[in-house]
Amino acid sequence: MESITSGFVQAFQLLATMDPEVLEISFRTLQVSGIATLISVLIGFPAGTALALTRFFGRGFLVSLVNFGMGLPPVVVGFVTWLLLMRYGPMGALGLLYSPTAMIIAQAVIASPIVAGFTLAAVQAIDPKLRLQILSFGTTRLQYLLLLLWESRPGILAASRDLDASSAR
Repeated sequence: MESITSGFVQAFQLLATMDPEVLEISFRTLQVSGIATLISVLIGFPAGTALALTRFFGRGFLVSLVNFGMGLPPVVVGFVTWLLLMRYGPMGALGLLYSPTAMIIAQAVIASPIVAGFTLAAVQAIDPKLRLQILSFGTTRLQYLLLLLWESRPGILAASRDLDASSAR
């Protein structure tokens, strides 16, 4: 029990004295998580919106793929990323293994299906009568899309908030 207590004391001292190494590590963590979140949002929001608003051949398969991705264990994503980026892997020539870029890729792969799934559910939950009402105002496609996204913002915000939980897994 003493080692745990002394570890907490030492960690607090490093934080309180603004140790340069601790600050660098903290900044790198925020940077990697921030970029991964941005990439996940840029992939997940349009994908979820498109899946919610369009009907096409293979849509059911893509929705199933999003749902599958939402349940992927982070260990599996990390292992597959490692296999892809290792020296003799398909992307090994890039030399990204154990780099912040590799961490960003893995986090974005974990979080993008979560954002897409929450966005899909949020946009689909909008009352069809409201959709018809928006169209009856003579809105353009862009206005229609923006109004639907505005109305589904609680679900979309839940998708963004859930990214914190997925990166902690």
